[in-house]
Amino acid sequence: MPVSEQMVQDIVKEVMAKLQIASAPAAGGRGVFADMNEAIAQAKKAQKIVHAMSMDQREKIISNIRKKTIENAEILARMGVEETGMGNVGHKILKHRLVAEKTPGTEDITTTAWSGDRGLTLIEMGPFGVIGAITPCTNPSETVICNSIGMIAGGNTVVFNPHPAAVKTSMYAINMINEASIEAGGPDNVACTVLKPTLESSNIMMKHKDIQLIAATGGPGVVTAVLSSGRRGIGAGAGNPPALVDETADIRKAAQDIVNGCTFDNNLPCIAEKEVVAVDSIADELMHYMLTEQGCYLASKEEQDKLVATVLTPKGLNRKCVGRDAKTLLGMIGVTVPDNIRCIIFEGPMEHPLIAEELMMPILGIVRAKDFDDAVEKAVWLEHGNRHSAHIHSKNIDNITKYAKAIDTAILVKNAPSYAAIGFGGEGFCTFTIASRTGEGLTSASTFTKRRRCVMSDSLCIR
Repeated sequence: MPVSEQMVQDIVKEVMAKLQIASAPAAGGRGVFADMNEAIAQAKKAQKIVHAMSMDQREKIISNIRKKTIENAEILARMGVEETGMGNVGHKILKHRLVAEKTPGTEDITTTAWSGDRGLTLIEMGPFGVIGAITPCTNPSETVICNSIGMIAGGNTVVFNPHPAAVKTSMYAINMINEASIEAGGPDNVACTVLKPTLESSNIMMKHKDIQLIAATGGPGVVTAVLSSGRRGIGAGAGNPPALVDETADIRKAAQDIVNGCTFDNNLPCIAEKEVVAVDSIADELMHYMLTEQGCYLASKEEQDKLVATVLTPKGLNRKCVGRDAKTLLGMIGVTVPDNIRCIIFEGPMEHPLIAEELMMPILGIVRAKDFDDAVEKAVWLEHGNRHSAHIHSKNIDNITKYAKAIDTAILVKNAPSYAAIGFGGEGFCTFTIASRTGEGLTSASTFTKRRRCVMSDSLCIR
C-alpha cells in the first residue's frame, strides 16, 4: 500500500507522543533514569524478581516483547532512520520483525545431566544478575530488543548505555520492553538506561560492583574498553566481510545475492558484504550482471577519488555518509543517477581505501584474483583478522572447505546473501550481537548465563 503524506504525519505524531514518555522518567517513562547508579540499582531490584520467576513466567514477558516489537516495527524503523540519518525504513521494519520472531527465548536455557553408578550431576544455566550493555547507532532498537530477550530469558536484567546518536530510539525500545514486562505480570525496570548516555556513564557502568558481565556491540574501541574493564566482556566488534566468487559459482545468482546483501539497510549490518574477491575468469561476467540486472553504478577513477575524499576523513569514516543509499552518496560527489541505482561498484586493488576500509555504505569494490588460491589469500587479508564474517559463492566443496579453514570467521555464508546468517532467508536464530573477538560467536540467551554444576553423590540414579 502506498504511503501517503498524511500517514507519515500520523506516524510522526504517534512516535512523538510516545517518545515524550520514554524521554521523561519523572512523567512515567519506564526504565529511564537521570543517573547510571540509580539505573543499576533499579535493575538490581527487578533482577531479584526475574530470577525468582519460573521459565513459563519469563517466557510470557518475552512473548509480549515479541508482540509489541511487531506492533511497533514501523515506528521504531522510522525513528531509527530519522534520528541517526542512517539506513532504510523498509529494511529496518524487516529487521525488527526478524528480531521478534527468531531471537531465542527460554528454550535456549537447557540442562545437561550425567547419571551413573556414583549418582547424578547436573549442569544448569544461571543468571549473572544485572548485565551492562553498550549498543550501537547502526542497529539501535534491534540490538536493545534482541539483547533484552536473551538476557531476560536467562534470568538477568540489563542496563544499557546506548550510542548517543540513537538515544531516543533506544529509550523508546526500553520503555516498550518494560511495558511488555508489566503487562505480562513481570516487574518494571527489566531494561534500564540513562537519560543522557555519555562516556562517563559508560565508565560508571563498566566499573560498578553490581555489573558482572558487559556485552558490547560496536566498534573496536568500545570492545577494547570493555575488555579492559576488569569485568567479563562479550565483544561484538568490527568486521570487513569479503565475498569470494570462484569459477564454479552460479554467477548470475552470485551477483544478485551479493548486491542484495550489500545494500540491505544501506550496508549497516556488520555481516554485510563489504568487498568482493572474484577469480579472473568470471570477474567480467559478475560485473556484467551487477550492472545490467542488479542496479549497480560503475564508478570511474575520478569518481572513486571523489568518493574517497568524501566518505573518508583523517579520523576515519565520515559519519554523514555511513548508512546512506547509493544515490545519495553519488549526489554528494555531483553525480545524478536514477532511483533504481542501489549500489556503487568499481574494480581496484585490495589496498584501495574504499576496499580495505569497512565503510558501512553500499560501495562495493571488486578485487580480481588470478586463481582460487590467490582469491583466498586476498580475502583473508581484507578480513583483517577480525574473524567476524565472510561469504563465498562456489559449487566446489573442496574450495568452500579450504576457504572456511583459511578465513576462520564466526560466520561463513555459502551461496546466499549475507543476511541469511542471522536467519533471514536462512536457517538458524537471529542475533545483533556477534561476538567474534571474544569467541562466543552469535550470542543468544544461553550466552548470558553462568554454568553451575550440581552433584548428588551415590543418589538419585535409579537405573
